[in-house]
Amino acid sequence: MGPEFWLYFAVGFAAQLVDGALGMAYGVVTTTVLLAGGVTPANASASVHAAKVFTGAASAISHIAHRNVDWRLLVLLSIGGVVGGVIGTYILTSVDGDAIKPYVVGWLGLMGLVILYRAWKGARPKPFSWKSPLPLGLTGGFFDAVGGGGWGPVVTSTLLGSGADPRKAIGTTNAAEAFVAAAVSAAFLAALVSGHWETDGLADHLWSVLGLIGGGVIAAPVAGWMTKVLPLRMLTWIVGLVVTGLAVWQAVILFG
Repeated sequence: MGPEFWLYFAVGFAAQLVDGALGMAYGVVTTTVLLAGGVTPANASASVHAAKVFTGAASAISHIAHRNVDWRLLVLLSIGGVVGGVIGTYILTSVDGDAIKPYVVGWLGLMGLVILYRAWKGARPKPFSWKSPLPLGLTGGFFDAVGGGGWGPVVTSTLLGSGADPRKAIGTTNAAEAFVAAAVSAAFLAALVSGHWETDGLADHLWSVLGLIGGGVIAAPVAGWMTKVLPLRMLTWIVGLVVTGLAVWQAVILFG
């Protein structure tokens, strides 16, 4: 258990705290950090979703305990998210990692700007006009799998922009993410076992994944409580600046 574990433990802890309070940012932050460490997009997404199975379950339990979950919304979002996530995983494992990385970095940068926009306006934007949670979950799951992050920025922002209760929107989105992460992880495993996806170096990220899991699971019980008490606008600024800055850094490395 070397310094790599503790680095990702800290990243997972901080990302899960913010994710629990904002309903977004765990996948975006952790994927961006992995990409900055030279991990390929598919390996980064697989690693983050493996971690989110555990952190998402812990977060779901916390939000359920704090009565932050709308059960009907949870079911519909989860069904759509599972289908979209599996489709996104198939596409991500079908293309060359170097070819898709610029698009993934661009997507993360866009999510960073969306988060900054939320902080600047002090209100919730409405990036999508769909009112039905099923297609919303489908879209969120797809972009979450392809980009390694995006479930929260797409789903939470849309729900809040549609006038949903903030506690229910954030809590339900976090709870549904556990099911999406499990489906995406299973899809990555199926692609690997069937030979559809051939990858090298995935096992090298074991300590990174364990660190993300450890930090996230410890932070998750606090996250449900943070939804009620912390100044969300300040956290939104911090997350937006961090994600956008890391995405710009990756773009400079890719194109510089």
